[in-house]
Amino acid sequence: MREAALSGAVLSPVEITSASVQRSDVIQVGGRHCRVTDLFQLPGGAKRLVFDSGELLTIHTGTRLIALRLVRVRGGDPANALATRRHRR
Repeated sequence: MREAALSGAVLSPVEITSASVQRSDVIQVGGRHCRVTDLFQLPGGAKRLVFDSGELLTIHTGTRLIALRLVRVRGGDPANALATRRHRR
């Protein structure tokens, strides 16, 4: 998998389900990283994911996976992307 250099963005691990999966999520399947290029709603809340390789994966409502998701950083500084937010009073 080739990494694109994007200013102000980092890949962050997130837990996904059939309700929260998005296009461009990267899921590790069988030791390979697969990027979701399309998804289809199936009966019962399941989704069929289409990867950039053309492979398919069906996930059901109880399926939980860890995916890498591109998170855009305000201010464009990826070094602070995962830092905790400070609340101002």
